[in-house]
Amino acid sequence: MGGEEEHASPLTVCIDIEEQCTSARVGCNEDLLDRLDELETDDGTPSTPYVLPSSDCNDIIEEPKPGMEFNSLEDLMVYYKQYAKNCGFGVMTQRSERSEDQSVRYVTLGCARGGKARIKSSNIANPRPTGKTDCKARINALRVEGKIRLTTVNNSHNHVISPQKSRFFRCNREVNETVKRVLDTNDLAGIQLNKSYRSLVVGAGGFENLPFLEKDCQNYIDKARHLRLGAGGAGALRDYFMRMQYKNNGFFALMDLDDDGRLKNIFWADPRSRAAYKYFGDVVTFDTTYLTNRYGMPFAPFVGVNHHGQSILLGAGLISSEDTETFTWLFQTWLQCMDGIAPKAIITNQDRAMKNAIAIVFPETRHRFCLWHILKKVPEKLGSYAAYKSGLKTELMKCVYDTQTIAEFEKHWSQFINTYHLHENAWLKSLYSEREHWVPVFLKEHFWAGMSTTQRSESMNAFFDGYVHSKTNLKEFVDQFDNALKKKIENECEAEFLSFSGTIPCVSRSPIEKKF
Repeated sequence: MGGEEEHASPLTVCIDIEEQCTSARVGCNEDLLDRLDELETDDGTPSTPYVLPSSDCNDIIEEPKPGMEFNSLEDLMVYYKQYAKNCGFGVMTQRSERSEDQSVRYVTLGCARGGKARIKSSNIANPRPTGKTDCKARINALRVEGKIRLTTVNNSHNHVISPQKSRFFRCNREVNETVKRVLDTNDLAGIQLNKSYRSLVVGAGGFENLPFLEKDCQNYIDKARHLRLGAGGAGALRDYFMRMQYKNNGFFALMDLDDDGRLKNIFWADPRSRAAYKYFGDVVTFDTTYLTNRYGMPFAPFVGVNHHGQSILLGAGLISSEDTETFTWLFQTWLQCMDGIAPKAIITNQDRAMKNAIAIVFPETRHRFCLWHILKKVPEKLGSYAAYKSGLKTELMKCVYDTQTIAEFEKHWSQFINTYHLHENAWLKSLYSEREHWVPVFLKEHFWAGMSTTQRSESMNAFFDGYVHSKTNLKEFVDQFDNALKKKIENECEAEFLSFSGTIPCVSRSPIEKKF
């Protein structure tokens, strides 16, 4: 620190210490932070700050060090989040690996400002703000003899940090069950959200004492309103499913409700879908990009392909969120519906929660990422490179499509990375680490029914466009879904007739061709 900063104010001192974040122990008593005097060594660099008590003034939050052990991943998360909150930065999981038993083998937790900034705005002259600074502060932990042990630690940040602002980070915000009940009760009574939130602020003694923001409350109420039982909603839908099951024992339906009787998720399959799965259930595509009704619940169809090359529905769901827990419920319910017979292969997009759920519910199923969804990102991720149009894109496509063996792919990929100096490209790194899920040469030994994308699911979504719209409620949706399905069956019957009434003439006298 230079001479002109010798008389720094207490606020300046506080920020300097926060920016270093190299204390042996870190606490969150902000009054002490404000009163700290910064010590200097002979070369002008800050020395180790004072020890600060934690929020309860009894415990001390120790700084992460290699060799520290925790009983579980949850314990590590609780510790590091508390450390980060007291220190003044947010936390995110940057990487994790699971063992065959699905327990976490390795995890990297880092500063939420880690990663490189990406321009997301189409207007380059007016880019959107980004919180990413490529901060390298992180901890790496490995499971050793049943314990989670820190292996490498970096506590240095490349940006200013502030304990006073910790509560704004998403990882430190949570609306607990007690607050949810208050918000629900007030909403049902017609009390405006801003007044409910203001009463919570007064009760807590100030904004700074609440572990959530007003927009978190708004998000919760929006979701709660979507999922409440009501006329034309889940209550009518439940009656409809009961009638369908009464008419046909083969009709399967399951509704997932929370403790307050609100609808979370739905799955159903008619007898025809269940019967078709026995013949065409080798390969299934799954996609949730189709929003169908006023409740904002994504439509989640399981789609296969029949002997006419047509897309067929093998069950469908409406889900309230797209996290691992929800997908696990949906996959387990579908598996139950299909008599416990898992598909041999499944195609999805790169959704992390979806991948985790498939590993849990379908551990023996070969999982493939949609190749189209990956390659459509190439212009966005690599278009800024000078060589993009003069060979980079062509070489990438050759590497993906033209390699015939794994060894050939590895060689071409290495040459591609070296030729265009792409060693630091995070997107390509992540793709390479998951190459067995999307590169054709790794997947050609498996049967895929001619599919490499989730296009079947998307075409099924498009088929329903003429029957449902954004204002369709749940009961109307299932009714219209049934009508659309009948049209789908009619198309299949027509294809069946054409196959039945026509033959393909042989071009040779070979009995093998005739038999085929």
